Amino acid sequence: MNRLSYKRIGVGYPLVLIHGYLGGQSMWKFQEELMNYYDLIMPSLAGYGESSHLISPSTIIENANQVFDLLNYLGIEKFNLLGHSMGGMVVQEMTALYPGRINKLICFGTGSIGVLPNRFETIEESRASIKSLGLEQVRRKIAKTWFVDYLEGEGYKLCLEEGKKATTQAALASLDAWEGWDGKAKLKHIKCPTLIIWSTKDRSYDWAQQEILRNGIADSRIKIIENCAHNSHMEEPLLFNKLIKDFLL
Repeated sequence: MNRLSYKRIGVGYPLVLIHGYLGGQSMWKFQEELMNYYDLIMPSLAGYGESSHLISPSTIIENANQVFDLLNYLGIEKFNLLGHSMGGMVVQEMTALYPGRINKLICFGTGSIGVLPNRFETIEESRASIKSLGLEQVRRKIAKTWFVDYLEGEGYKLCLEEGKKATTQAALASLDAWEGWDGKAKLKHIKCPTLIIWSTKDRSYDWAQQEILRNGIADSRIKIIENCAHNSHMEEPLLFNKLIKDFLL
């Protein structure tokens, strides 16, 4: 079966959450309390998490279409949508493809430029490290950059546990997908209310990317989380979850 694996919990209006690089459906562990407010649908992208048996696409649009295939199978026509990091690229593509299906959009720790200007390392450096050192060593190094202090809390451990499920094929295909994607021209097709969440110590996506999103999406607003890094949904889950609930009211 080629359909994405997913976790579905909760009641209410559907909220679809798309994880980032080297992630999976369990990356949203600290958001599961939102099940009291929403029907949470958390897919694992192909090659990641419980979908690690699937071949990962090398384009963002193919990832987007695979999520739509899952939602069509589940009979979900309209929904709220949240994407983190690479998942943020996927949700931008989804919303541009079928704008009428997304009620509200949340772009979290992401941007519209796939090559990630000012990332802690270039895509080519990540690719070379995976090939020379192996994915296990590289994912530990990358996950450390997602936290202000990776030794605090349970977030880093969760990232390592979920990252173990990712295949090398998926890790490399995703880098190819970023490199070949530029979503700036499609931002004008995003018509739904959009919340942009960015953290001041994010080492993956810089402030310039947030300004591009805000200026490119007509009905958008931005919330900044201070003193957190790329995975602020794990560092400050109560604050993050409140931002989600306040926006989706």
